[in-house]
Amino acid sequence: MSNPPFGFGPPDPDKRGDGDPSDPSGQSGAEAFNQLGQMLSQLGQMMSQAGTSSGPVNYDLAKQIALQNLSGRDDAKIGFSSSGSGDSATAVRDAAHLAELWLDAATILPAGATTTVSWSARSWVEKTLPTWQRLFDPVAQQVSSAWMQALPEEAKQAAGPLLSMMGQMGGMAFGSQLGNALAQLAQEVLTSTDVGLPLGPAATSALLPANIEKFTEGLELPASEVLVFLAAREAAHQRLFAHVPWLGPRLLATVEEFARGITVDTSALESLAGRIDPANPASIEEAMSSGLLEPQTTPEQHAALKRMETLLALVEGWVDVVVAEAIGDRLPGAGALRETLRRRRATGGPAEQTFATLVGLELRPRRMRAASSLWKLVGDRHGLEKRDGLWSHPDLMPTSEDLDEPLDFADRMTEVTSLPDDLDPIAELERTERSAKPDEETDKDS
Repeated sequence: MSNPPFGFGPPDPDKRGDGDPSDPSGQSGAEAFNQLGQMLSQLGQMMSQAGTSSGPVNYDLAKQIALQNLSGRDDAKIGFSSSGSGDSATAVRDAAHLAELWLDAATILPAGATTTVSWSARSWVEKTLPTWQRLFDPVAQQVSSAWMQALPEEAKQAAGPLLSMMGQMGGMAFGSQLGNALAQLAQEVLTSTDVGLPLGPAATSALLPANIEKFTEGLELPASEVLVFLAAREAAHQRLFAHVPWLGPRLLATVEEFARGITVDTSALESLAGRIDPANPASIEEAMSSGLLEPQTTPEQHAALKRMETLLALVEGWVDVVVAEAIGDRLPGAGALRETLRRRRATGGPAEQTFATLVGLELRPRRMRAASSLWKLVGDRHGLEKRDGLWSHPDLMPTSEDLDEPLDFADRMTEVTSLPDDLDPIAELERTERSAKPDEETDKDS
């Protein structure tokens, strides 16, 4: 369990005794009253320092904790010595420029990023937090609502005004865990799309040189090759998310669909009641991480998770194939690096497991290899235009069943009328993108 925020935790057992509020026998009633007042004052100060939050997660606190955990890192000193330049930002831009040139021949999708930047771990937290909030808000909100609905009516009436404070403390506990997870993930990710989602600002490719250098230490490959390979993966992701406007919203909609089905075991609330000390916010965080309130997975949620895993696998599989074809034999170590990243992406890391524990949702493309095989087969049989043209509409995308039988899918594409020989996939993608813009404007107005 992570440390409670701002050092507000359980009393030290070695210091119990005179004047300790946890030991009533060692103090007078007046002293106990003063201690209680000090405790409530400390709690109020802690909440004030943590910032206000109108939702179930205190994102202000999450950001504070994440940045505090990363305060000892000095990513600015990191450079790619073997690339001939100590300036990591220049090395990143040069690698991205080369990667974009190679990708032009491997896909019909044009470049999606207008700028390429070098991020520190702290920058990653600051730039991606808005997207994480969009990703986790539906789940956290539904979990919070499920807890409240599961409480007996008499308990709600008895709690009264305390429910608001408990909600704020719960938001702080969730924010604390989220902040620690963000800090851990910020030290692992290599690019802004490393988890398969467009986390950063639109049209911006971002690489994390410090993390890439640490990742390269375990490989017997030149740092310059690793950098170009990762820049190509980032650029390929950006092309896909920039020119397939339904893709990002579809991923977020799947998360929301997962959230709508969340239910909480009411018997767990009874067990939880005996484990929470209202005077100790750390006990709330401990209870939340104990698994007692872990949402129960329903058949509808299982179906939503399967759709998300399939879509993530299709994204990662397409990127895997396109990057491999773009690089070809230009980088001698590309094959070994490709396999390393396949395994790394498919298995996930400790931080991704933390997110799965928090919200019951994993962002891993378990069937990435099957998706890679399917995209490779379709491209070999039908060419790049038909392969990439499948992204023009979600109804054309391969399904989980197609990943089981890629040959059948490739055979059906020979007969399908949705992708005629005279189809202009770019025009279709642009038409889809234009049709999505009115909805975006409506969302902004609302």
